Amino acid sequence: MLLILVIVLLVLLLFAPSWWVQRVLRRHHEQRDDFPGTGGDMAWHLINKLQLHGVTVESTLAGDHYDPMTRTVRLTDDKLNGKTLTSVVVAAHEVGHAYQHARREWLFQTRTGLALVSMWLERIIPLALLAIPLLALVFPAAMRWGLLIAVSAMLLSTFLHFLTLPVEWDASFGKALPWLEQGQYLAADDHRAARRILQAAALTYLAASLVSLLNVARWWRYLRR
Repeated sequence: MLLILVIVLLVLLLFAPSWWVQRVLRRHHEQRDDFPGTGGDMAWHLINKLQLHGVTVESTLAGDHYDPMTRTVRLTDDKLNGKTLTSVVVAAHEVGHAYQHARREWLFQTRTGLALVSMWLERIIPLALLAIPLLALVFPAAMRWGLLIAVSAMLLSTFLHFLTLPVEWDASFGKALPWLEQGQYLAADDHRAARRILQAAALTYLAASLVSLLNVARWWRYLRR
């Protein structure tokens, strides 16, 4: 019974954040005739107002995000061309990342640098894990050292995921929310919903952080044997 309870709690812990995020975004994704523009229009408006020279906006199939390598705010087509509260608020959140980048904020810069390192490590780790058993036939110690390197790389990835959370939170509540409220882009009745959407946008990576942490814990057990 205890095991079943633990499994249920783990499932809720891993999947409940993603479920809640998607629920909030869908709930406020109805077309609004009272909105003067789309999510893409809001992104361009803020980019011009904040004088983020060189930042562009384009459609994507890979989920809403800001790409610091190309300085591009990418929105899924429904948000780029949608006149919905979710579209407008998510667009402001992603421009928040572009603003962090333009100001060279240290937390954003650190996350971006670690993301590049983590990207290469994620490509190398699977090859390393495959090579470890072969190397262990010749060098027995290679098994332990190989696992140590793999776990260290996973630990870096986990740290990156958790570092992402304050960066996302700042893009939502340090950038997007003040712009939306002070610029009077939204009616007062929309402010509460906008806050929930920004919370959802900021917590998008929470589930990935928890999965990454559990993965590290699982491999750490092997190292301690």
